[in-house]
Amino acid sequence: MSYVDGFIAAVPTANRAQYLKHAEIAAQIFKENGALEVVECWGDDVPQGKVTSFPLAVKLKEDETVAIGWIIWPDKETRNAAMDKMMQDPRMQPDVNPMPFDGQRMVFGGFEILLKA
Repeated sequence: MSYVDGFIAAVPTANRAQYLKHAEIAAQIFKENGALEVVECWGDDVPQGKVTSFPLAVKLKEDETVAIGWIIWPDKETRNAAMDKMMQDPRMQPDVNPMPFDGQRMVFGGFEILLKA
């Protein structure tokens, strides 16, 4: 059964181009290591909630935009192996491809697919 990694992050709006470049490099590496699909999205209509919301989840600041994304893997085993390789890949090292956002406010996780329609 397929496996999905999902995330949301607060990205400085001024870093949109840098974020896209970072995402393109990461997507290439994910695909090289077995990812079936990589999707990156830039917030357009992301309301602030009173109890829960994407902006609250990432402690969004005024000069930031919420980004979400997901990676579809053939299975969890492929994903786990790819993540190990990803961390070692020189293209993802901070001095080569720095994260253009605060990784401490990123929310992420791995999910089993229950329904795909």
